[in-house]
Amino acid sequence: MKGHLNPKARAISLIKGVDVEKKGLHLISDIIKESLGGMDVSVLMGANLANEVAQEQFSEATIGCYNQENGNIFRDLFHSNYFRIRVIKDVHGVELCGALKNVVALAAGFVDGLGMGENTKAAIIRIGLDEMRRFCQINHETVKDQTFFESCGVADLITTCYGGRNRRVAEAKVKTGKSIEILEAEMLNGQKLQGPPTAFEIYNFLVAKNLQSK
Repeated sequence: MKGHLNPKARAISLIKGVDVEKKGLHLISDIIKESLGGMDVSVLMGANLANEVAQEQFSEATIGCYNQENGNIFRDLFHSNYFRIRVIKDVHGVELCGALKNVVALAAGFVDGLGMGENTKAAIIRIGLDEMRRFCQINHETVKDQTFFESCGVADLITTCYGGRNRRVAEAKVKTGKSIEILEAEMLNGQKLQGPPTAFEIYNFLVAKNLQSK
């Protein structure tokens, strides 16, 4: 696409993941921005399971942007009477929430697979949200506390820890002992999990930075 785009074009990413190299942690939106010659890139994340959105059940999402005008344009494109959009100027916070919540959802699935109760699961969600916040703010000082109370934060975390595929497959792994790869093939109809590769990338990043105990 590079070199074939209108100079006034702007982009938005819905990809929930990160890329870790020896030089550090890279957001997918930053990779897109660099690949497209510096184009402004916003992100959209939130508590919106695809099947429920397709059924036009009410849900919310968060757009994180650098440029408020561009964020408002995307809000007008996506916003509807059943799909509510809020725009905030915090790309890093919104995007990292979208990636990290899948790791917490794996833990929630393990809790379910082990037959532990709602108290334990609530603790996992609370601790997970706090660790998400600390990880984000260690790596990007500009991340705002308010971001974690938007749809991309606590709402998406709750939804994923109760209804997402990362939770379902993690529960099945505990109960069946099958590998993630086998369970993906059996349960996801061609989809892949974001939680395991994100957990792997985040762990390697923490080890490289000696941040495991932070």
